[in-house]
Parts: sequence; C-alpha cells; structure tokens
Amino acid sequence: MGLLIKNVRMIDFGQDFHGDIYIYKGKIFEIGKYLSKDCEVIDGEGKVLMPAFVDLHAHFREPGFTYKEDIETGSKAAVKGGYTTVNLMANTNPVCSSMEIFDYVMKRTNEVGLVDSHQVVSITRNLEGEDISHLDSLSNEVKFISDDGKGVENNKVMLDAMVKAKEKDIRIISHAESPEMSNVDMRMAENMMTWRDISLAKFTGCSLHMAHVSTKEAMRDIIRAKKEGYDITCEVTPHHIALTDEVKYRVNPPIRNKKDVNYLIKAIKDGYIDAIATDHAPHSKEDKKNGSPGISGIETSFAVSYTKLVKEEGISLNKLSWLMSKRPAEIMKLKKGQLTVGYDADLVLIDLDKEYEINSQGFASKGKNTPFDGMKVFGEILITLKEGRTVYKKGE
Repeated sequence: MGLLIKNVRMIDFGQDFHGDIYIYKGKIFEIGKYLSKDCEVIDGEGKVLMPAFVDLHAHFREPGFTYKEDIETGSKAAVKGGYTTVNLMANTNPVCSSMEIFDYVMKRTNEVGLVDSHQVVSITRNLEGEDISHLDSLSNEVKFISDDGKGVENNKVMLDAMVKAKEKDIRIISHAESPEMSNVDMRMAENMMTWRDISLAKFTGCSLHMAHVSTKEAMRDIIRAKKEGYDITCEVTPHHIALTDEVKYRVNPPIRNKKDVNYLIKAIKDGYIDAIATDHAPHSKEDKKNGSPGISGIETSFAVSYTKLVKEEGISLNKLSWLMSKRPAEIMKLKKGQLTVGYDADLVLIDLDKEYEINSQGFASKGKNTPFDGMKVFGEILITLKEGRTVYKKGE
C-alpha cells in the first residue's frame, strides 16, 4: 500500500508547489494535482510538506553515556524534530575508533528503526591525539572521521590523517579549537585551528568540513578557501545564529557576540554556509550543573532556525530547506533531501503558522538542557515520515 498526501504546499530547495504527492515502496512515486489512489490519504490542507531534515552533527551518547542519551531516545528526539538522518560523533565510551563500535551503532540504529544513521570514526585512536593507525582498517562504509569535542593538537598528526582520508575518500570533520589556547581565549582557539586545518586541507587536497563555525574570522577563512575552489564545507548551529553572548549558557564553541551572529547570517544569505547542524549534545541535569558544554537541540532546530532566519531575517524557506535537507544529504552522499520522484520519501509535515513555547520537559530526549526553554517560536512538526512510514505524529 502507498500513501497519498493531498492539498499540501510542497517546498524544497527549489520548489514551492501546491498539490498532491504519492509515496510507494518508500520512494516519492508521483507529484501532481488531483491525484487519486487506492491507499491511505493524508489531508495536508493549510500545511507545508518538506523533505525531512539531515543532521550532519549529533551526539546520541551510546555506547557508554546512556544516562545522557541512547540511540532509542536520540532517535525519538530526532523524528520529533523532523530529522530522519543523523551523523553521530565518535566521542562515546569506548570511543568509536574501530569498525566494531561503528557496526554496533549502525546495528542498534537499524533495530530502533526510526532514523538512518552514520557513525563517525575518530581521527586519532581514543581521541588521544597521537595514533591514527586504526584508519587503515576502516571499511568504505565510513564517510567521516572526527575528533569532535576537541581539536587535533599535533600538526603532523592532522596532516597524516588528511593524507589517509584523501586516500580513502573520507571527509574530515574539524572541531576547530587549539587546545593550548582554550584557557587563554576561545575565539583565538577557534580562529587559529580553523586557519590551520584549512591550510592543511589545501596542502593535502583532503575534503574538509568545518563544524559549528561561530566567529566572523573563522567564517572569513572558510569563504576565502571556498572562493579558491577547495573542497571545504561548513555548518552553523541554531544556537550560534539565534543567540548572542548576552545569553549565559555554556556551549563549545561559545555563543558569540552580535557582530559574529550577523556575519554568519550574512554568510548564509550569500551562500557560503552548507548546513545547519544541531550539535545535539544532551546531558544529565547534574552534568550540566557541573559545567558540561552543550545543548539538547535536535527537537528545536527547525523552529528556532525558521523563526530566526525566515520570519526575522527574510531568508526563503527554499534556502532553509537547502541548508537543513538538500545540501547535508549531498555531503553525506544520500538520495534524500528533495521532493523529487525516485528519492527517499523522508518527509515532514509542518504547521508554519503555529506559534508555541518551547518546553524542555516535553522533550523526547533524555537531555533537557537548552537555553531556548520558554522561547516562543513558529513551525510545529506534525508528522515525520521515513520512507513513507510514519515515525512521528504529534500527540501520539
């Protein structure tokens, strides 16, 4: 049996169309007007249908830190936020420095069955900054390596990792933070490491993705490298574009000043930012109280981004779909992220006119840590479909 969604406004990176969409065998099968099929029908009148979101940067904490989050609760949080694809960082316990941990996470995600996942492998063994010999044993299933959570301090180690990544056609995700500068100045720490990693990527020809860019100086270096034609991609988070440092909330990199925020938003408008990624970082109440940096952000990402970028800054919904679906899907080499016949029917039905107040106690995530608690936003997720199957429905 298929699924027909009728009378709905369909928006992706390049379309804004009112009509019907027919899903069959997990794929988008037909798009048109006045479609009639013998199947389940959803009436989308007054609502917007978009490609489900793709998160290039999330932490589901399994294995090892399941008191903060696990793959099941993380997956439930993802689909509640409209995400059906997640890219999971390696700083678990044990660290994902082997195909054994990679396979475990992929198997667990498939068992839960709510989202598609990719598990990132660490650049250095156990995030210790020295040994990269485990990279030789990675299979071609691995698309990204990262020591996210800390920067790779040693220049030669990062150089060698980039050479290896280029050989294996793997993209490196850089956590831009020079550790020796972190206690001196976090802006300097990000800017120095951004420049270094871009310089090494230019030298090696490695594909590089800059995570959670937060300063105008770092963004300028990325823009320069892009203009020069290097394979450099980058992401920003909702909290780095919606908040300024007047909000005292610990994240890494820190929430920056208004000039930085304005520069990042201009970079979005100018087409230099590839993705909005959540950096979903759930923590227990006690860990957060003790200073752990991070935001449980996957459930609020769309509404915060839509409210800030579209409602306040005048960015088009097509552009937001490009940032949250099409471009991250391309970076992950997936046939997702757009409303095109033959693509995966990973879709999200949204009430754009619905204004509501964020309530962290209603999160599906174990992590209730967010500075957005009580903030009024627009854009409520009503239904999330993965391959045409309902994986989230508001109120159920």
